[in-house]
Amino acid sequence: MSQNNDKRLFLIDAYAMIFRGYYALIRSPRRTSTGLDTSAIFGFTNSLIELIRREKPSHLAVVFDVGKENVRTADFSDYKANRSETPEAITNAIPYLHRILNAMHIPILGVEGYEADDVIGTIACKAEKAGYLTYMVTPDKDFAQLVTENIKIYKPGLKGAEFEIIGVEEVKAKYEIEDPKQVIDFLAMMGDAVDNIPGLEGVGMKTAMKFLKEYGSIENLLANTGDLKGKLKEKVEASAERGILSKKLATIICDAPVEFHEEQYNLETPDFEKVKEIFDEIEFRRLYENLYRAFAPEQTSNGTGAMTSANPASGPMQLDLFASFEELEQATTTKATFAENDQLYQFVDTPKGQRILVENLLKQRAVSFDTETTSLNEMEAELVGMSFSYRSGLAYYIPLSEDRTAALATLEIFRPFFEREDILKIAHNLKFDYKILTRYGISVQGNMFDTMIAHYLLNPDGRHGMDYLAEMYLQYKPVAIETIIGKKGKKQGSFRDADLLTQTNYAAEDADVTFRLYEIFAPQLIKENLEDLFYKVEMPLVQVLANMELAGVSLDENWLKQESMDLENDLRGLETRIFELADAEFNMNSPRQLGEILFEKLQLDPKAKKTKTGQYATSEDVLQKLASKHEIIPLILDYRTLQKLKSTYVDALPSQIDPADNRVHTTFSQTTAATGRLASVNPNLQNIPIRTERGQQIRGAFVAAEGYKIISADYSQIELRLIADIAGEDHMIEAFLNGEDIHASTASKLFKVPLEEVSKTQRSQAKTVNFGIIYGQGAFGLAEQTGLSRTEAKQMIDEYYKTYPKLKEWMAAQVQKARDLGYVETILKRKRHLKDINSANFVVKAHAERNAVNAPIQGSAADIIKIAMINIDRKLKDQAFSTKMLLQVHDELLFEAPDEEVEAATQLIRTEMESALETRVPLLVEAGAGQNWLEAH
Repeated sequence: MSQNNDKRLFLIDAYAMIFRGYYALIRSPRRTSTGLDTSAIFGFTNSLIELIRREKPSHLAVVFDVGKENVRTADFSDYKANRSETPEAITNAIPYLHRILNAMHIPILGVEGYEADDVIGTIACKAEKAGYLTYMVTPDKDFAQLVTENIKIYKPGLKGAEFEIIGVEEVKAKYEIEDPKQVIDFLAMMGDAVDNIPGLEGVGMKTAMKFLKEYGSIENLLANTGDLKGKLKEKVEASAERGILSKKLATIICDAPVEFHEEQYNLETPDFEKVKEIFDEIEFRRLYENLYRAFAPEQTSNGTGAMTSANPASGPMQLDLFASFEELEQATTTKATFAENDQLYQFVDTPKGQRILVENLLKQRAVSFDTETTSLNEMEAELVGMSFSYRSGLAYYIPLSEDRTAALATLEIFRPFFEREDILKIAHNLKFDYKILTRYGISVQGNMFDTMIAHYLLNPDGRHGMDYLAEMYLQYKPVAIETIIGKKGKKQGSFRDADLLTQTNYAAEDADVTFRLYEIFAPQLIKENLEDLFYKVEMPLVQVLANMELAGVSLDENWLKQESMDLENDLRGLETRIFELADAEFNMNSPRQLGEILFEKLQLDPKAKKTKTGQYATSEDVLQKLASKHEIIPLILDYRTLQKLKSTYVDALPSQIDPADNRVHTTFSQTTAATGRLASVNPNLQNIPIRTERGQQIRGAFVAAEGYKIISADYSQIELRLIADIAGEDHMIEAFLNGEDIHASTASKLFKVPLEEVSKTQRSQAKTVNFGIIYGQGAFGLAEQTGLSRTEAKQMIDEYYKTYPKLKEWMAAQVQKARDLGYVETILKRKRHLKDINSANFVVKAHAERNAVNAPIQGSAADIIKIAMINIDRKLKDQAFSTKMLLQVHDELLFEAPDEEVEAATQLIRTEMESALETRVPLLVEAGAGQNWLEAH
């Protein structure tokens, strides 16, 4: 039947496209100001609008699955049984999507007892008979079986790639078959991990394609199994019945009880007012404009009926289906830009003008500033310019000469401003600017306000980039740096190469936006009772961290080279032993090959799970559960641990050494972990493993300069001490006050034996429970860690709560507080918002409940070490010590001290750490010194 240009029907596979939209934004989810995750709604709706704008279909419908039971589950109860729980954001999205589709007058289809695939298949076949060209909008490969000359797949592109039209020839070429209907046999033979269709045993993609070429169908294959040989013959014959069932499961039904009344599918003009009402409710601002444009009369099809890609030059930028998050933002933002606003940005490039500006700055109560540099690496970046703002809409830019002497002369004019104590200095990511200016001899002093950290305290789980905050809070879209210097990569230019006007507009805008954000966040900190935490802890810490990062730490490259050789020898030894046990050689780094060895050759788990790609899952948690089944598993885990040590640390760290001072300079982030903990990046020096001897050895490479020693000071069991203190758990407090080993004390109570008779195993199990309780561990997790049965683990947890009843009461109170207020707090009032605490999804809610217990403890420990760092830094300066703080690794601090200061500095450090916060349970610190970190710890 020939195509009719006026009869083009698009059938959208709702859930496939909703999931696609949700996961396209998984790393940067969209949320409303009330916390509603709108990623799934946004991704799907944006793509729907773009489809309409691009293709101008004459007819359109969206097809949903209805109910959990269908004709396939009746035949095979495990059909799709391996699918994980639908994310709550998607479940919550469905009612909104129904409202949007109804307001757009787009029909919603679905038939109880049948899948969306069957409804689409039935409608497509009926529409074909009525002379329609039908496009099934889906990424699902199963639909290939339905493809004819007049039924095609419209597959959206990933990350901005072009959409793909899949017709008969494309299907035949992809599967190397003669007829698209053979896709059913293909799926029946190889199975489908996504839908849990079993398929024929031992038949993968390549074998299925080979069988189809030779036999044409699964029935013909099974009638000729005498042609097959060996194990494959046995497997195929043994699973023949399963294969026939698989074909039934894989066949899309084309006679579901649904009629095709074509007039119901006409694409009509939406009820724009209703759509806008819904979009306003879920804070989709510009998306409404895109919808309006999609139905604008001037945007007509090309009259040929052929599929055409959008022409970017023809009008406002539009979005390919499911492009990257950044492109989604760009295409749907409603924010104003520099060109649309009334603001005054000026450059001041004469010494006289700059002195006048400084006089003006010195009269202000609060001033925001920003530095522009040639690089984001503070250790090598050169200053290009600075900008200042003290009133919304007004900002000044100071260009700096490429000649360092001239640049220093200009900076000298501004020294009085930066060193003035009574002016609040405002910046976004202030530590970066602080370090840059320090390297140029300028000391930023007085009170400071970092808008990035302010937002982090207000919304720890959110995104804190300046451009994002400007869009969220100011409805303003700043100029992107990439528009000036180009995208990341070898060809990216330097800000210094931009003309003065471009530099001025960009840099001044940053200072202006930062000042506006300050005016919003400062009162919010007061309202949320976070001002003490912000001004007394986080802001003073900025300077401490900046100085630590500038100091860096020395590395012994020869130590690392020797360690690398030792690790390589260990790895080869492990590999040899693993190959012996497997009775085969294989690529240790190939999950597919490893999975085949473990689950096909060695048959370690008959119920082994497969990933979406069809290969066996071999992640660490999967292997840990099999550790007792075969001696090969612990060896594989050891191999992975050593390989990670070698690649991530031993071989990588030398490349991170700064040639200027032969030291490694990490960066500490205050805005990464929602609990309040610091994070170390570029390189990450907080995750060096210490539980194994090999991991500990890496610390030997961190050395002191000649005439100096490394001092390590580590809080002892701070989280257990804090939970005892905060919960008021008398028995635990008493044990700490008596100086008892808390794990042995707990074991004594749990196993009802005298303290001196506690066995090593009992202490180990008690230790696991002690720490597990803090992280909300249940019986299942405890059983896995200790080797106990699930029943024994539950009995132990029950006994634990009988032993420490106040602990259980406190934990229940924390969960209830989170339910009532939506957040929990640390000792210093740091908030952890738990939006999922009242979720209907049990798994999601349980995770939030664990955080309700853990966040106040882990966050309080983080607060305490931050206070200690600030106090130690101040005392070292006040008492003119040369000792420098170098690293913070969770509960541990690392210092470099001259030999003659080691004893006094160690005493000062221990005193300040133990007295950082007054608690009933004393905080204890273990400290040591040595030529390297390994000796000191």
